[in-house]
This record gives sequence, C-alpha cells and structure tokens, in this order.
Amino acid sequence: MSEVYLKKESRIEALAMVMVLCLLLYSIAEWKLRTRLEEAKEAIRNQVKKKTQTPTMKWVFFLFRRITELEIEIEGKRIKKVLNLDEETIKVLRLMGEKYEKYYM
Repeated sequence: MSEVYLKKESRIEALAMVMVLCLLLYSIAEWKLRTRLEEAKEAIRNQVKKKTQTPTMKWVFFLFRRITELEIEIEGKRIKKVLNLDEETIKVLRLMGEKYEKYYM
C-alpha cells in the first residue's frame, strides 16, 4: 500500500474497515474456488504450469487480467464481446457459479 495521508481518526478507521472488507471478500472468493475445485475433482494450472486445487486469488486475478470487453456499434446496434477467454478462465467461471459465467459470457 502506498502512503496514505489521513489525519482524522474517523477517516483512518473508515479506510481500515474498507481494507478489512476487501480482504474478507478476497478470502471468501478464494475459499469458494478451492472448495468447488475439490468437489469437482478438478484443478487449474498455477504459475509454474502445475495442476493445483489450491490456487491463490492473486493468481486467478492474474489469469483474468488479459480478458477484455469489446463494444462496437454497427448501424446503430451495439454489440458486446468478451475477448481472450481461454479454457482455464472458463473453468474458473463455471466453478464459481452461474452469476460469474453470466457476467463474462
């Protein structure tokens, strides 16, 4: 975390609360993915291309960084496409649940 210049105690507490909530969501997502991988008896590749059932969310976010959304307008009609979804990211989305799949697909 870079330097933060907060002087009021209430703002420092608010920032700390936001950070704790972010860490909570991060760990819940990691737990959910690991549980789903174990239940499905599946694995995804880690940084050194070995199969793992215990990936970190940092690695999963790294996998998703290359995914982009393309939106074009042709004759007044907007078309949206999600690009760069590969087998690994599709597997993660499927394991995480329908809401996640719907967002990306």
